[in-house]
Amino acid sequence: MSESDRGSRPLAVPTRQVENDRFIVTEWRFAPGAHTEWHRHAYDYVVVPMTSGRLLLETATGPVAADLIAGQAYTREAGIEHDVINDNAEEFVFVEIEVRG
Repeated sequence: MSESDRGSRPLAVPTRQVENDRFIVTEWRFAPGAHTEWHRHAYDYVVVPMTSGRLLLETATGPVAADLIAGQAYTREAGIEHDVINDNAEEFVFVEIEVRG
């Protein structure tokens, strides 16, 4: 994807639901084509999809497609750098739970 394509994408909308000494819980809402921008996770985290669909992950090694199913959580370790893109014609929503330790 070119830099101009990235710049024309809408941004996903994060809503912080919980933030305390142990957890950060954020709901992410993606309009069709929306993205998070490149970021790196400081903490291990769990993602719980609220809708089903495909997300595209831009990574340092290239794009990766992920088919997610509502309610089927997955985990990732801290340090992963990526841009998450909604590859659906409709809104995609997930809840991200970061574990501070």
